Amino acid sequence: MTPDATDLAILRLLAADATLGAAEIGRDLGLTQPAAWRRIKRLRDAGIIAGRRIVVDTAALGFGVTVFLGIRLAAKGRTSLEDFERAVTAIPEVQVVQHVLGQFDYRLRITARDIADFERILRRRIMTLPGVGQVEANVMLSEERRPGPL
Repeated sequence: MTPDATDLAILRLLAADATLGAAEIGRDLGLTQPAAWRRIKRLRDAGIIAGRRIVVDTAALGFGVTVFLGIRLAAKGRTSLEDFERAVTAIPEVQVVQHVLGQFDYRLRITARDIADFERILRRRIMTLPGVGQVEANVMLSEERRPGPL
């Protein structure tokens, strides 16, 4: 399925607010509610809409620090990627695990209450993971969210 301009407009609206219903989307785009609903269903059935998510303000929950970690696995011991991934995904502060190509093997997004909390997570949880070699931390200063190439 190749989305047309109306499908892309629907995706932009849903990317901004996944709670919008077909009637609201139809009103915004000059479609009837059934027509908007059929298009949304077609996008979902095609796998273009893969789910709905909410955006949680982690700072409002007391998690004021976000850190991106680059991790290179140590060559010694040849820890399997699966062992590392299983261990790192069990850490609740690790929000995203990305297996990447480049200087590092993995990129992690970690949320912590403050820098001291991040240091505790790094020392007690990350550095004790199987196969961890080189680690580089980058503290996020600000973030702008974009819906993607729609």
